[in-house]
Amino acid sequence: MNDFKVEELLSEIKLLRETVQSLAPKIAKQNDLDSADCFVWSPEQLYLQPVAKPNRIEIALIKGVDHVRDILVENTERFAKALPANNTLLWGARGMGKSSLVKSVHADTNLKQGTKLKLVEIHREDINTLPALLNILRDSEHRFILFCDDLSFDHDDTAYKSLKAALDGGIEGRPENVIFYATSNRRHLLPRDMMENERSTAINPAEAVEEKVSLSDRFGLWLGFHKCDQDDYLSMIYGYADHYGLEIDRDDLRAQSLTWATTRGARSGRVAWQFIQDLAGRLNKQINT
Repeated sequence: MNDFKVEELLSEIKLLRETVQSLAPKIAKQNDLDSADCFVWSPEQLYLQPVAKPNRIEIALIKGVDHVRDILVENTERFAKALPANNTLLWGARGMGKSSLVKSVHADTNLKQGTKLKLVEIHREDINTLPALLNILRDSEHRFILFCDDLSFDHDDTAYKSLKAALDGGIEGRPENVIFYATSNRRHLLPRDMMENERSTAINPAEAVEEKVSLSDRFGLWLGFHKCDQDDYLSMIYGYADHYGLEIDRDDLRAQSLTWATTRGARSGRVAWQFIQDLAGRLNKQINT
């Protein structure tokens, strides 16, 4: 047998081995819920990926949303104590700290109560795997906030039915140790034209719209976030600057931050944070979040 045939045979054996390995059932990773306080759901492997260093800021730095912050803090603390609490939808203006507030409230609750409340992020595209995730969490001794950022549904999207069933409507119901927090720019999670289309084409328009709107009704708390005014925006700027020790004249800080907001055409927590990052860079100052 010449060298060419040997190499060809080895290549065929290698290909056969790779094919057999690809057909073999994948060994599921073992979930260690004591390994971290924050996780990201990976449905392909039925695995909760630990997050060693969550991306979040201190709750004291979130300005201009005091009322909704206090409501979310109270709801979360009750849940951590195994008391009745509500699924929560944080909706409204972009960049006003909806997702930051969820992560900060989670950390603040654990810090104040000394609890091990877990935060599990589930991506919007994985909503239809909620039943599998709930089966994993249901029998755990821990308590969990399931968090979905930027949740919304578009035309011909049926994943919202899985969410409805998981929140309240399924035969097993939501596990007692699980609560669901979601952020969205839409109060009803569905685009207005989608609901209008349902109304115009359905045999019974009212019932068609009611089925879709009922999704947001599964959230006991609706917390609205609105565009901030100039005073709130400047409060965010001053809070960040003081916290991170950015040495700059107050009048210059005010003038620069307002100019920044004008060039962006908006005032929000996100715009304030982007300005602070730019300012810290110009001052050669590190920001540790």
